[in-house]
Amino acid sequence: MPPTTQQRRDEIVGEVLKNGHVAVRVLARRLEVSEATVRRDLRSLADAGQLDLVYGGATLPRSSDFSFLTKARRNVAAKRRIGLLAAGLVQDHDTVFLDSGTTIYEMVPHLRARRGLTIIVNSMRFAVELGAAGSANNVIVVGGQYRPERMDTIGAMAHETLEQLRGFRAFVGADGLSGEFGITACDIESAHLYKLAIRNAREAILLVDHTKFLSPSLFKICELDDVSRIVTDCRPADSWVECLNERGIDLLYPDDGQDGLVTEAHED
Repeated sequence: MPPTTQQRRDEIVGEVLKNGHVAVRVLARRLEVSEATVRRDLRSLADAGQLDLVYGGATLPRSSDFSFLTKARRNVAAKRRIGLLAAGLVQDHDTVFLDSGTTIYEMVPHLRARRGLTIIVNSMRFAVELGAAGSANNVIVVGGQYRPERMDTIGAMAHETLEQLRGFRAFVGADGLSGEFGITACDIESAHLYKLAIRNAREAILLVDHTKFLSPSLFKICELDDVSRIVTDCRPADSWVECLNERGIDLLYPDDGQDGLVTEAHED
């Protein structure tokens, strides 16, 4: 089965990040598409600021921080499984908040097919994809200070906007977890914004891959008890399962690695 446009472009960006440059002719052979198709993909990615066009191909942009793109290439398969499972928790006509992280991003392709959603985001990247022409969903962008390297918004204005909103379900990621310290992020601005989103939500759902159970990051988002369930890519250590059970937190992950087969570890 030939790759989709998004899959092609993901692979192209991955090659640019890995090698620093790509050639049209090489990509066309590897992806089994025409050189004209590759050039269209490169132009689209250049327009989005993800690469710079050069003669015969493309290179890394000269003046960019690749924090989002770099993170997006870590544990890709795990994040996609998590995104699929988490999207299955969203029903037509729900109101949800999505943080701007790379794990939450994997929910986006599955949410485009939903109808009547109200989706609150602080990511321009998410807003463009979810609010494309013909979408049956309503997208609310939380304004604020723009971070071009992440294509998201933070700061006092973002807080002020989010403070006016209630009744949504929050889907948030994290950079690390601790049974004692809680859910954490590696930058203070994201930690503060997502803490507010969780506080104002009627339910908070955490999306993390298995590596996040190993150690916390610097800045605390919230306590573990502030989320109702955790969606991950595989069963964590027994100590974590026990910890989450004691707190009444549901744990969802693929059964035997098969997407869509979910084990719920929380026991009433």
